[in-house]
This record gives sequence, structure tokens and C-alpha cells, in this order.
Amino acid sequence: MVAADPEAIVRLEDVRKTYVMGSQQVHALAGVTVTIVRGVFCAVMGASGSGKSTLLNLVGCLDRPTSGRYFLAGQDVSTLNDDRLSEFRLRYLGFIFQSFNLIPQLTVRENIELPLFYLGWDAARSAQHAVELAERVGLDTRINHRPSELSGGQQQRVAVARALANDPQIILADEPTGNLDSATGIQVMELLLDLNNQGKTIIMVTHEPDVAAYARRRIHMRDGWIDRVEENR
Repeated sequence: MVAADPEAIVRLEDVRKTYVMGSQQVHALAGVTVTIVRGVFCAVMGASGSGKSTLLNLVGCLDRPTSGRYFLAGQDVSTLNDDRLSEFRLRYLGFIFQSFNLIPQLTVRENIELPLFYLGWDAARSAQHAVELAERVGLDTRINHRPSELSGGQQQRVAVARALANDPQIILADEPTGNLDSATGIQVMELLLDLNNQGKTIIMVTHEPDVAAYARRRIHMRDGWIDRVEENR
């Protein structure tokens, strides 16, 4: 089924997520309805337990809603099986994590290439694309280094390049500056802002107001609900 708004890249309709923990039920999302249009830079904010990470996992097709519907690029992905969800992740999404999630045994180039392996690219094409992406994030001179030989900011840049490898429409960033010092965090945020200016949709979870200030739209969550939405023009 196609979403009503052609500009909506993400649309959630009364989405609920409940986890069963022993004899208790935890309502991580309690009926979220929200639309995110193409090309926006959106920050999702809230205290621990507010549901922001659960929301990001659902948008990233890493989990499924207990009820409600989720449209990604016009397609209802709420009930897709794992294989189909993996296809949508590869086609539409790039991920940046607070802890970088790089593979320590691999070089910068090899870490960037990982999504391309799952896309079935041949080795020569994959390597060339990884080099181009490393240059794009300012790491062309570190292409053969391993994560342990890089600073935290450089590791996050590798993560950004890896997130771009499959040319995603949406970049999902989970506390992308959480493990960085202030100056390096600014560099990473400016890189994300530049990607947004080039047309990428950015959806970022953060609890830091100065980081959220880079976003044009801020979604504040509380107890599994959307408390309010702010627009920064």
C-alpha cells in the first residue's frame, strides 16, 4: 500500500511496541503517529526510557511494531519477514552508532565495504567505492589503518562512510557524538549537516540540546509518546 503523502519517507500510524519481561509488559511505544518528509534533518529527543531508541530501531527495520503500521518510502513494512526487512535496510537505510561498531580486524577500506558485500558488488568495484567514500570523509590517507590506529572522531567518520556505502535515502544516527569530545563532535555534526544539505534524510537520536540544534525538526518523546514536535527554521 502506498502512503498518502508522496514526500513522506517515514510514516508511523498508531505504532505500539510492547516487550514481555517475565510476568510484566513494558510499553516502550504507546501509540506513535508521525510523518518524516524526505530531506529533513530530524532529531529524536527524550529521557532514558522515553522510547526514542525503540522508535529508531523500528524505523531502521531492526524490530517490528506490536501493532500499528509503518510505511517506509511508501511501502508498509510492518509485517515483513526478516529477509524482506533486510532488503529494505540495504536499499534505504544507513546506520551510525554511538560506539562506531567497526570490526577491529578490518581496515578502514574493508569496514566501509561491508554493506557492499551484502549487495553483491565485485571486489574491485567495492574497493574503489570505499576509497572514494574515505576521501569524502577526509580519511583517504588512513585507508589501510585499523580502528585501533584511529582517533574516536576518525572512527566515527569511518562509520559515516560505511553508512553511505549503499547510497541510502535515510541515515539513522544513534547518539553519534556520544563517545566524542566536543570539538570532534562538532566536526561529525557538520559532516552530517553537509550530507543533509546534499539531500540525505537524517534521523538522529540524541539527548544533547546542542547536538539537536543542528536538526530542522525535533521530536520530543516521553513515556512512549510523542510529547511535542518543534520546527527550527
